[in-house]
Amino acid sequence: MLNSKIYSEKIGVLAPQILLPKTGTDMEAWAVVACDQYTSEPDYWSEVEEKTQGKPSTLHLTFPEVYLEENGSEDRIKKINDTMREYIDKNTLNSQGSCMIFVDRKTSHAESRKGLMLAVDLEKYNYNKGSQTLIRATEGTVIDRLPPRIKIRKNASLELPHVMVLIDDPEKTVIEPLAKKVNDFEKVYDFELMMSGGHIKGYKIDDEETLSNIINALEKLSEPSTFKTKYQVGDDKGVLLFAVGDGNHSLASAKGHWEIIKKDLSKDEVESHPARFALVELSNVHDDGITFEPIHRVVFNVDNNDIFNSMKKFFNTSEIFIEKFDSLDMVNKKIEESSKNNSIHTFGFVNSEGYGSISVKDPSHNLETGTLQSFLDNYIKENEQVKIDYIHGEDVVTKLGAKEKNIGFYLPTMDKHDLFKTVIVDGVLPRKTFSMGEAEEKRFYLECRKIV
Repeated sequence: MLNSKIYSEKIGVLAPQILLPKTGTDMEAWAVVACDQYTSEPDYWSEVEEKTQGKPSTLHLTFPEVYLEENGSEDRIKKINDTMREYIDKNTLNSQGSCMIFVDRKTSHAESRKGLMLAVDLEKYNYNKGSQTLIRATEGTVIDRLPPRIKIRKNASLELPHVMVLIDDPEKTVIEPLAKKVNDFEKVYDFELMMSGGHIKGYKIDDEETLSNIINALEKLSEPSTFKTKYQVGDDKGVLLFAVGDGNHSLASAKGHWEIIKKDLSKDEVESHPARFALVELSNVHDDGITFEPIHRVVFNVDNNDIFNSMKKFFNTSEIFIEKFDSLDMVNKKIEESSKNNSIHTFGFVNSEGYGSISVKDPSHNLETGTLQSFLDNYIKENEQVKIDYIHGEDVVTKLGAKEKNIGFYLPTMDKHDLFKTVIVDGVLPRKTFSMGEAEEKRFYLECRKIV
């Protein structure tokens, strides 16, 4: 299938034709962080534009979300598509052949985070609530966010992933063995990432024996008997092999695009069309370099008295307690103490008057994120001037939340080892429940793949 040496129909994994920039390309200018980062920090993206001006870069192939609400989006999308074709026609990008790429990333927070670039079959993926497919979303998908992303993909000749998919492999049988034999593989990149992104190395894996070993190890993880024993679940729970950790809406957009175009394809074309697959970075949730960080919220254009009063009304069947504190450290201490009590959900806040915490007794949701988000969704619906952004670092929440007419909310961290069992038993988590690392640790666009 697709001229690949390796394809497993059982688990929907393909060794794809990966494209990388030609030798001599300024790789630091080429690789740019995921488009959904720094959406409230236009200065970040202005600096990226300066660094990449006049150079081949993934910035010219993607649509940073900081610009989504600006005029001229149609022209921007056309320019993206034109640049994709230009990079292909002028051999800015060269094929590495059918392969996977072992990735070793160093960040300011992790000495090493290992991953494996491969393609997954979108026929094995369903992001809808209650899905029992092999590949699943870990958080709720906002359907309204998909059309503009599908529109960007509609006429694109390339895909560039910032999607990171997780496996639950405590015995470290899939990715970690590759780290012990990197000297057997061709190193295809090794460079410093821009904007404090750390350092990244990539090694091409194209020998059939190693590729087959990877597939076999993944297939073992997907055995129904192994799955049932591991998670202590019955026959009503479908095997979850791949959990989307980052880039949920990006993968959902790829799925939406595929569902549209496959309607006009013959059976043979459906089997072999490149858009049926999506390039992702596979990571082991047990990798020491994988950390889960909370995703905080900042709400703009609010009256603080009104939002607190609205919150009290919204949680009218629960008791709600608001406390003021002198520092963020005191807020975090309160959140940590409350996390030991399952009958109370506590999250912090910062506004122009200072810090505080909000505690909701006997909440109806399982996680603090769900409790807060249920209120915010309702509040934004009733107050159309109010806007929200999802922030990865406490420092940015503090800076933005402390401004007049803003409020920032701090949320606790979720234990990464609970992820698979929670998704299997309870279904998808509330959207924006966790982040895999800080903003600068997010996946950078680097590898490409043709989808036409």
